[in-house]
Order: sequence, then structure tokens, then C-alpha cells
Amino acid sequence: MAMTQTQRDERRRVKAAKLQEEDLRLKVRPGTKQALMELMEWAGIEEQGEAMTLMIHHLHGLGPGGALPLLEPPRHKITVSPAVARKLEMAYQRESLRVGQEN
Repeated sequence: MAMTQTQRDERRRVKAAKLQEEDLRLKVRPGTKQALMELMEWAGIEEQGEAMTLMIHHLHGLGPGGALPLLEPPRHKITVSPAVARKLEMAYQRESLRVGQEN
């Protein structure tokens, strides 16, 4: 006799508890999703969970010295051209004069 849906669900819950499985959720933007899809394609992996699990274990295997540089978020450098700096300074001075006149 086939199991009912309730029996299958209970069996799955018991197995997950026995293996100490836990759901981890990850919300990503399109660029991150595309990168994951490409990594999966390169490696011939079909399931996202498997790909992420492998990446975590391989990254952990590098140890702190190897993993930490890969875990640093990219920092954007903001540079202001001299022309923009002059415009900002002029706007600051105009606002400073305007505020001074209001008091």
C-alpha cells in the first residue's frame, strides 16, 4: 500500500531531524543568480543547493588565509574630478551664504 502524503511528510521530517538538516535562505539579485548559474554550468551541477554546499566546503578547506581574501566585499572607489569639486564647493558657498542671510 502506498504511503499517504502525511506519512511521506512525516518520514521526511524525521529524516531531516536525524541528519540535523536546516534550511538556509538566500535572496540574490540577478547578477548573483547569473554567476551561480554559470558556475553550475561550468561544473555540470544541476541543483543550486549542491553547488552552494560544494562552494562552502571548498572555501572552508582553503583555511583562513585562503578564504578570507575571497570573502572581502568589493569596495567602490569614488573619485571626484576637479570640475565637479569646484561645482560642489561653489554650491556649498552659495548655500552657506543663503543660510547666513536667513538668520
